[in-house]
Amino acid sequence: MIVLAIETSTPQTSVAFGNAEGVLVSAEVSGIRPRREAVVPTIEELLDRSGLELTQVGGIAAGIGPGLFTSLRVGLESAKALAQVLRVPLVGLSSLDVLAYSVRHARRPIVSVIDARRGEVFYSVYRPVPGGVTRVGENAVASPESLAADLQALGEEVLAVGNGAVLYREQLEATLGGALELAPYALRYPSAATMIELASPRFEREEHDELFDVVPLYLRKSDAEIAWDRREAAGQA
Repeated sequence: MIVLAIETSTPQTSVAFGNAEGVLVSAEVSGIRPRREAVVPTIEELLDRSGLELTQVGGIAAGIGPGLFTSLRVGLESAKALAQVLRVPLVGLSSLDVLAYSVRHARRPIVSVIDARRGEVFYSVYRPVPGGVTRVGENAVASPESLAADLQALGEEVLAVGNGAVLYREQLEATLGGALELAPYALRYPSAATMIELASPRFEREEHDELFDVVPLYLRKSDAEIAWDRREAAGQA
């Protein structure tokens, strides 16, 4: 089965085609907002480069975040629209899970960290298991200092992966020191190629998601919602 993977939770738009045997073709686009003018042209470019036809796609994998609000909505809308048009199943994958899976061969706890803007990060902690990783606890949003304190409480050396870990490396190292290892810079964004590896077995087992169940994973309110709450509070004062 050919799987199309779309990941837009960060400033990098990532698209890939592949199957259970591996990735056939993939591309990443950075520096512009990952709206349809990035997602759709990238899909078309990959189809042209690979000689594949969109009608060959048997399943679609979509990154659900957490991440940038607008980017997530656009990526998921594109994935859902294609799933409906092609009449193929859809699978939603946590962007933090995707990051952790990319370093699954680590021999220490893994923390996936995505920049959440406003001086905060989205993160989740994992432990490597045969064939992948397993999440420890819930996805969270917090300051880099709070994340560092949580990791220090583990009492173990930790591998950090993601653009949030890169951005706040100094704050994390100030608390963790030599107990912190940073994953390669090239792995700082969740990759659609990695999603192919995660999603293909689920499609083979027919573990699909209902279309209406695949929604953005928001761990906090949007800037617009926060601004509205502040106006409401000011009006009631």
